[in-house]
This record gives sequence, structure tokens and C-alpha cells, in this order.
Amino acid sequence: MSEKKPVIVYGVSGYTGRLVCEYLREFNIPFIAAGRDAARIQEVLDKIPGLDTVDHEVVEVEHTVEALTELFTGAQVVSNMVGPFIKLGGTVVEAALNAGCHYMDTTGEQDWVLDVQEKFGDKYQEKGLLLSPGIAQMYTTGEIAANIALETPGLDTLDILVLWKGFPTYASTQTIFTILKANWYYLEQNKYVQWAPGQTFDVVVPGQHETALALPWGGTCHPVWFKNDPRVSNVKAAGGVFDRTVMEGVVATQKIVEEQIKTLPADEQEAALAEIAGSVQAGMPPRENPRINTSLDSVYASGPLGRSHVVIHGNCNYKQTGLLHAYAAHSLLQQAPKRTGLASACQAFGHRELLGALRSFGLALEPEVTINA
Repeated sequence: MSEKKPVIVYGVSGYTGRLVCEYLREFNIPFIAAGRDAARIQEVLDKIPGLDTVDHEVVEVEHTVEALTELFTGAQVVSNMVGPFIKLGGTVVEAALNAGCHYMDTTGEQDWVLDVQEKFGDKYQEKGLLLSPGIAQMYTTGEIAANIALETPGLDTLDILVLWKGFPTYASTQTIFTILKANWYYLEQNKYVQWAPGQTFDVVVPGQHETALALPWGGTCHPVWFKNDPRVSNVKAAGGVFDRTVMEGVVATQKIVEEQIKTLPADEQEAALAEIAGSVQAGMPPRENPRINTSLDSVYASGPLGRSHVVIHGNCNYKQTGLLHAYAAHSLLQQAPKRTGLASACQAFGHRELLGALRSFGLALEPEVTINA
């Protein structure tokens, strides 16, 4: 292998990994596309127009700390797409730490974020490295909206909603069903409070008359990011897809998990959930269409004597995720992050900077901001 490329995308055989590589090309960043099957990776990369204009390699690697440490050594940034992360992510985080690389991934599953915070947060900070799970439209775009709302002083409560139009990828579906067996938390007076099992919401969707069905979605990572933010005391987050039928299916599955699967031994729980997830989404969804695959992030921020409402309309949520990873890598190759150790995308790179990236690539409208303070 020649001189090590600065960015490694691990898990390129999936939908999101391909998009990260596409946007790395846009930033002209050399990268390694890695995974357990080189032929599958190459097949995915062959579908990316113009990829021959950026320096890149395909590397097949075992999913072990030792093999990944060897691969990552000499690089600077690892972008991990391999989930479910609570099962597979720890190996990658440990290897990136060993190799002295910044780490980021796409998942905001709350149990995973809390797990890596406890096991690796201080270790990454000691090395001056960034540990940033959950860089994705499902979490980061809403966090951008929340930080814009908090630009109005005196607001301490966040009510976050994220919705998108489309269908989850295979990997996302596996993650969705994995988090069904975890405990989910919101933030109340800076303490974690567990959501009641089976909690759902009928939510009012800005810009339309029809309501939508939403879930706490594993609690999301937002309560973790804002737990020690002096501006914020309370955070609740809900999300899902616009299609109520799909969401009703998730709710029905959640009930099955509570009543039938959680009573099984741990290994049987995982097998049963994986089987259900595979029956829901076993293949690659069609490439996103900006006229169809829209996204919406809505945040109400409130305080004793003030309110702010921020809405960000976007499109192609998986493209947003790919771009956010490429922009984060682009930033890390040029300067240190704003925060090291465990940190969100906004904490590491700035919410206005991330919004600028989404806007410059035509993936988000200018936020709609209403202030009463």
C-alpha cells in the first residue's frame, strides 16, 4: 500500500457509505473504502460517477481491533458505517483510538452514545481526538435547528421533532429494531428520565394540516449532547417517517418486542429482532429523489419568559448524512475540532458552519425562525 490516505470510510458496501464516498470526491479528499468484502465495495464504488477523479483505494479487512488498528494507522479520520453500532461499533472505536484517528459514525442510538461516552470519552480527550457518533440528518440537522433556537438567550427547554419521507435502508432498519430492546431517556432538569415503554405521539407538522405519528426513537442523542450545556435543562426528542402506515408498523413491532421478545434470552432476542428487520427491509432502497424524499426538523425552545421556533426543510436525508461526514472530514484535515473527546457535530464543527455546508449543496432551505422573547 502506498502512502496512507487521510480518511477511511469503513462499511462502504451499504447505502450511506457510498454517499460519504461521493461527497469526499466533491471535496477532493483521498480516501480508503474498507470493509469485509472488497468485491462488494468495488461494485458499489463503480456506480459513483466521476470517482476516478479522486485518489482512493479499496481494502478488505477483518472486523477485529487488531486488523482495523493496522488499517487505520497513518490515517487521520475514520468514518464508520457498520452497525448496529451497539453490537459492532466498539471494535471500530477502539481501533481508531489505538491508531490516533478521529472517529465519527452515523448513528444516534442513545444506548450506543452513552456506552462510548463511558468507555472511550476520556481516552479520546486525553489524546486530543474527536469521538463523534450520530453525525446524520436524523440527529445533526435537528441539532443545528436547536442551536439556532438557543441563540435567543434565556431559553432552557427543547422540544425536537424530526420527520422524513422515504424508507430506511437495510442497515438503518437493523438499528431501528436493535434499539427497541434498550431503555430510552429524555432530559428533565438535567437528569435522565426513562420514557414509558410504547410511548408514541401524534405531532403537529409545520407546513401541513395533517398530523403525523412519532416515537421517542430510542431517545436519540440530543439529551446526551445537551445534558451538560449550561443553557439547557430539558430535552425531549421525537421522530419518524411521514408515512403513518410505516410508523404504525414500527409501533406494532415495538409492542411485540415488549410482550414477546424481551422475555427471551439475550442471544435469542437479537436473532428474533434481526429476522423481523430483514423481513421489513432486506435490500437497497432506490436512490433518493429530492422531489420526493423531503425532511423536516422542527425545534421549539422555551423558557420562563421567551419562546423560539426553528424549522429546517430539507431533502434527501441520506445525502445530508453523506455530506455531513465529508464536510466533517474536510474540516478535521485542516484544523482541530472545536471540542475533543465525545462531542456532537455541532459542538465539534459549529452549527452555522454545518448549516452552510447543507445549504451550499442544495440540501436544506434557510431556517424559518420565529422568536417571541
